Amino acid sequence: MSGIDVSAATEVSAELVEAFARLTPQLSSSSPPPTEDELRRIIDHDACTLLVARDGDRIVGSLTLVVFPIPTGVRAWIEDVVVDGEARGKGVGEQLNRVAIEHAVAEGAKTVDLTSRPSREAANRLYARIGFQQRTTNVYRYDLP
Repeated sequence: MSGIDVSAATEVSAELVEAFARLTPQLSSSSPPPTEDELRRIIDHDACTLLVARDGDRIVGSLTLVVFPIPTGVRAWIEDVVVDGEARGKGVGEQLNRVAIEHAVAEGAKTVDLTSRPSREAANRLYARIGFQQRTTNVYRYDLP
């Protein structure tokens, strides 16, 4: 993990837009990369922290942490974790998740949740190794028009 630096994105730059153009297709084949305006909306949103991982001067991964209050406490969700294929196996995903957990603790979250498809075997092993526990639950999605 040496050489990997994880920090919150605080501004939208051409480098960030390019990184998401490269990383998003590795995360989702059905969603286009976010535009500059969409990235700005994420970065400026009070509930979101967009973490980026750098190896030297290149962005090699990202994770979005969403922290929000609800009547039963402060919750946190990790979404859209992606590590560049060329950087996988170097601890980038672990470092992104550990920094996200630190941020969630600092915000007073009681738990941190995430979902991961069973086919993402390496990611699921990582989450278990970090300390995430698989829950028995039904995940529902309602597609909006």
